[in-house]
Amino acid sequence: MTDHSETPGQAAEGPAADDMPLPTNPQTIFLGGLFTLAVLAALYVTAEVVLPVILAIILKLLLQPFVRLLERCYIPRLVGAILSVLLVLGIVAGTVSLLAGPATTWAARLPDAIPQLRDQLSFLRRPIEMTQALSRQVEGIGGGEVQVAPPGAALRPEGLVTKIFSSTATATSGLFTTLLVLFYLLMSGETFLRRLVEILPRFHDKRAAVELSAHVERDVSVYLLTVSCINVLVGAATAGVMWLCGMPTPLLWGAIAFALNFMPILGPMVGVVIFLMAGILSLGVTWWAVLPAALYLGIHIAEGEVATPMLLSRRFTINPVAMILALIFCYWMWGVVGAVLAMPLLAITKIVCDDLRPLRAVGHLLEG
Repeated sequence: MTDHSETPGQAAEGPAADDMPLPTNPQTIFLGGLFTLAVLAALYVTAEVVLPVILAIILKLLLQPFVRLLERCYIPRLVGAILSVLLVLGIVAGTVSLLAGPATTWAARLPDAIPQLRDQLSFLRRPIEMTQALSRQVEGIGGGEVQVAPPGAALRPEGLVTKIFSSTATATSGLFTTLLVLFYLLMSGETFLRRLVEILPRFHDKRAAVELSAHVERDVSVYLLTVSCINVLVGAATAGVMWLCGMPTPLLWGAIAFALNFMPILGPMVGVVIFLMAGILSLGVTWWAVLPAALYLGIHIAEGEVATPMLLSRRFTINPVAMILALIFCYWMWGVVGAVLAMPLLAITKIVCDDLRPLRAVGHLLEG
């Protein structure tokens, strides 16, 4: 009979290191399923509180190596935490100041451009009308009846743009919460681990907990840092090719490519459509208008088939089916922010499951 009393550290060192135990007690399976549903329901209901905390945890794992590097240079942890928070705040403020104007211009231009595209591309009349209908539904999400415009009428930007900018206060509050939680996680996030180690009864349990925590944190930090660097390079390359193609506001398209690359499969598909429409609006209905979308697709293929497999080992690859399900589910729960956070959360889940022997079967199912 297999001894299930061994610690995670012992399991990793012994002959059962590759063992993937499965629960056999129906009561355990049933209670585990109920607990999972309860957690998901709680995450759905408390999205306004949970999302800033989750984002702060991800940023903490991303910035933890930077804080420790500063500590090795004899800079106090308090100063390192403050510098990390200021770095995040500076990136957010700089991005908003650079891209708010171009994004507003394109958002206001798009509704008037849809009928123009429909007239120029008569063979796409029905898909464009479906896009108009979808846009009207988006404008009516906030409540009330949706006003159905006549088939030839142009959409006005006031509704959608007003809804976007009316959420500024909510976004500011979420950013403040994220930065506050991030600061305290960087300052004293190891306190929880220290307290856990103190209450464990035996020395080898304490050592196993410390080793497991360090291993998980290191793997997650490496994954998040690598993926972030890859996406930054994708955004920079996209901005460069958009500038070469003569597209206005290339920094905006680079930022869009950076954000969409956090959503594998679905993100690039949406990106091709966005760059195709932007190319037509900027360059006219010519073959040259296809060039921005084609170049963006080429960058994505090079990144997905060459760069990412080379920089991320097999341990960090995710099952494509799990990717799609995670994207759909997180988008349903938390909207666009959830879709962006889906892949980091899925990767963190896989890394944690790989290092915890009772959950190793779940990590194997998520493996690509």
